[in-house]
Amino acid sequence: MGRLLVEDMRIVITAGPSYEPLDQVRHLSNFSTGELGTLLAETFAQAGHDVTCFRGVAATFSSPLWDVKVVPFTTNQDLEQKLRDLPGREEINFVFHAAALCDFRIREMTNEQGEALHHDKVPSREGVLKLTLEPAPKLIHSLRRLFPASILVGWKYELEGTAANLAAKGRKQMEQCLTDACVLNGKAYGHGFGIISRSDEQVHLHDKVALCRFLLDWAERLPRSGVTPGQESFHPLSTFVPLAPFI
Repeated sequence: MGRLLVEDMRIVITAGPSYEPLDQVRHLSNFSTGELGTLLAETFAQAGHDVTCFRGVAATFSSPLWDVKVVPFTTNQDLEQKLRDLPGREEINFVFHAAALCDFRIREMTNEQGEALHHDKVPSREGVLKLTLEPAPKLIHSLRRLFPASILVGWKYELEGTAANLAAKGRKQMEQCLTDACVLNGKAYGHGFGIISRSDEQVHLHDKVALCRFLLDWAERLPRSGVTPGQESFHPLSTFVPLAPFI
């Protein structure tokens, strides 16, 4: 069966890792490759939608092959600023926040004598260094203010705990961040991916390709009412379109 004829959508996807600088030549980051966000961007672009992918410069997966506008970012703060600068934010239909951002940033770096270091490139002769890390602000908490008229989909990746624990964290993310759905994955979830909605539905997808196809199908079936929610509310449309029928 062919695809439904649907209106082209404007899609924003974040992908890949951010980093926090130690000095001007070193940084802290994570193992994210940017693969999932890139595949998702290609899936929507192949279907004819207008896709902007904010992609960490440290992503190692190949850049999108389809017609995707790629905006590189470095730190969490850099990504947030570039999202703020995006023209026509109020016209974005969907935001898929798949980027793996840093949970911590460096408050201070000191040598063995407790002296703070501010070199452009910290020399190895400084010996043992001590890093003091502090929690980094969560960008996902700002997305509803940045995109008040968009359907927002977050991610929850965990290595420890159970699938039930992870789903509970996903529900908490939706409540606290005013997002409309959450993708679950990681060792805590097990093989594949889960998606939960605000109505507490849950769908399982067996791999990344299936997840991307599901998200495309789900997005294309949401009605286009032009309703703009308030800055402190969920998107009203996400309440009315369940997940399960689109498997």
